[in-house]
Amino acid sequence: MHICGFGGKPWGATIPDVQLIRRISAALAALALVLVVIIAAGTTVEPGNVGVKIRTLGPQAGVDADPLPSGWHFRGLGERIVEYPVIQRTYSYTREPDERGPQNDEIAFADNTGLPMTADVAITLQVTRASAPKLYETYRLTFDQLLDGPIRNDVRSAIAAEAEKVNVEALYSGGRQVVIQRALARVSNKWSRFGVVVSQLDWIGTIRYPDVILQAIQAKTRTDQETLTARSQVAKAQAQAEARIAAARGEAESIRIINQALAANPRYVDLKAVEKWDGKLPQVTGAAGAPFINLREDAR
Repeated sequence: MHICGFGGKPWGATIPDVQLIRRISAALAALALVLVVIIAAGTTVEPGNVGVKIRTLGPQAGVDADPLPSGWHFRGLGERIVEYPVIQRTYSYTREPDERGPQNDEIAFADNTGLPMTADVAITLQVTRASAPKLYETYRLTFDQLLDGPIRNDVRSAIAAEAEKVNVEALYSGGRQVVIQRALARVSNKWSRFGVVVSQLDWIGTIRYPDVILQAIQAKTRTDQETLTARSQVAKAQAQAEARIAAARGEAESIRIINQALAANPRYVDLKAVEKWDGKLPQVTGAAGAPFINLREDAR
């Protein structure tokens, strides 16, 4: 049956043509749906990461030994992909909220007297590409879970183990760098066995001491500084006194030597007087105005 227009000619498509178009449209829709499902079933591994494929069904269930490179990967039924970073990155454990959430991740520890304190810490690390599957197989955790769980626990334990060897005054006066470097060695040695390279561990800001202890340390520091200043002033005064004594002794020794020389050469004084005499005789006679040179001394 045709739908005719003017002049008896067919107008529009025939019924079989409409059915064909509908079939083609349905097929295209089904194909699009399949493509959407396939795309949705895939996972994109971001650059700088590798993927670890986990199979939960079938005889090959388990963790694939080979890491997946960055890019899009299909996930079959019962499969999932976990990403692990393989470039060096720095993460922090802080009291304040950060990019990983609002929870308090500060590190708590104590000195050798049991005095509690806390601090924020930064860790720099990376996972080697080949070790990512084995790392997941061992811990069954994503990288974020690993970072917030076992790695953070080891950082806290390492800092606590090193901090309890010293007292709070040593930490306050510069010993904290020794503690953090020794803690780094502990963490690095532990995680290198799993293919995680921990290259740096640092304090973020200062250690948070109890207020009463901080005030006591600062007061002691001021007292020590004042004591050093007083000792310096005493030492300076002693040095000045010793210098004056030495000068007086030198002057006395000089006078003694001069006196000995004059006693051995009595005419030396007369000679010096003659050198300074202007040639004029005194205008007043008598004892007070007598010439001071003994002219009557017998010549020898």
